[in-house]
Amino acid sequence: MKNDNNIPYKIYLSEDEMPRQWYNVRADMKNKPAPLLNPGTGAPLKAEELTPIFCEELVKQELDDNTAYFDIPEEILRYYKTYRPSPLVRAYLLEEALGTPAKIYYKFEGNNTSGSHKLNSALAQAYYAKQQGLKGVTTETGAGQWGTALSMACSFFGLDCKVYMVKVSYEQKPFRREVMRTYGASVTPSPSMETEVGRRILAEFPGTTGSLGCAISEAVEAATTHEGYRYVLGSVLNQVLLHQSVIGLEAKAALDKYGVKPDIIIGCAGGGSNLGGLISPFMGEKLRGEADYRIIAVEPASCPSFTRGKFAYDFCDTGKVCPLAKMYTLGSGFIPAPNHAGGLRYHGMSSILSQLYHDGYMEATSVVQTDVFEAAEQFARVEGILPAPESSHAIRAAIDEALKCKETGEEKTILFGLTGTGYFDMFAYEKFHNGEMSDYVPTDEELAASFATLPNIEG
Repeated sequence: MKNDNNIPYKIYLSEDEMPRQWYNVRADMKNKPAPLLNPGTGAPLKAEELTPIFCEELVKQELDDNTAYFDIPEEILRYYKTYRPSPLVRAYLLEEALGTPAKIYYKFEGNNTSGSHKLNSALAQAYYAKQQGLKGVTTETGAGQWGTALSMACSFFGLDCKVYMVKVSYEQKPFRREVMRTYGASVTPSPSMETEVGRRILAEFPGTTGSLGCAISEAVEAATTHEGYRYVLGSVLNQVLLHQSVIGLEAKAALDKYGVKPDIIIGCAGGGSNLGGLISPFMGEKLRGEADYRIIAVEPASCPSFTRGKFAYDFCDTGKVCPLAKMYTLGSGFIPAPNHAGGLRYHGMSSILSQLYHDGYMEATSVVQTDVFEAAEQFARVEGILPAPESSHAIRAAIDEALKCKETGEEKTILFGLTGTGYFDMFAYEKFHNGEMSDYVPTDEELAASFATLPNIEG
């Protein structure tokens, strides 16, 4: 069994080595992400226009393109220490199973009850809501990881939590829903009859299985129509990528401890929280000209915003009540096929990652569902962790890159993000094992129809 340079299977940092600051990659970007626009006027949004929706401190983080590091408040660090630092794992067994000379590492974020990396930002957002004296927060969730994490965070800080869960996930993942309720959250399948925008979407798309864009619209309406509430989001936003930078900062510190430099860094991509968090310090080095890395975003072929989307201003939600963001998008009305099993369902992509991709600092690929679950099963049988479908997109690409190394004989070092566990995703695994999972990919005609609805905004 390989054991290079006495590198252990799991590399743990001590509490003292845990990051005390979040890193803001925008500070090192020559081309900053385009500003959010007011959907009514088309003008860049000001802080005072965002504070009715988001917490005040989070608005400051959202709009700050220049501050490189933000101190992590001690109360957030206290909760981080219950599950962080998370392990960086050398996948020796996977390497042997593949017969590859590649060295494979993964950063495992599933070692908390939410089962994912989402708790990193949920704790921060709940903390700032509590500091502001709010009653509670509203949000959306797709696969349920973010809703679960936020329900936990709100229970810690004594906040009410209202979750709008994409209808198809609500129906397919009852246990994820029940974890949210265990932590005190109320969970509503979206679109619903609870909100004006939900009723409008149901009238226009009867029987729809929902999308993150739909759920966002409902959550924003609920927040802005109830005194003492604000909306929080688990991905896409600049502030979320900021909080998730603890993933990459820890991963880099662990690798540096053993003098390891990755050649390839891989992350799954839906809205961008995991990918952005994992790559942030490495991308910072790349932007500053200090090092170079090949960075790969992996997305589902059924929701391919990077690989087939347009880089344009678009609404962040289906109901068109949220700000406009410049991003790679499939159109705010795009709804992934109901057979789509993972949580990477958002029609757009983080503005930060979109700009970096557009400027050539990273690449993207898309993979079909059955290939993803084949990789998930292979990984589970060898490494012993049942991975979330989202993470398994990164596993698929990591295995493919390792097999390329096998063909060429190159000893490349691969790092990927294992965002969480798949124990609440057994409905999808069952579909795969029963041969009932399909590889639906939207046609060019379907995407063209969605692109036709993009707002006509230059920028």
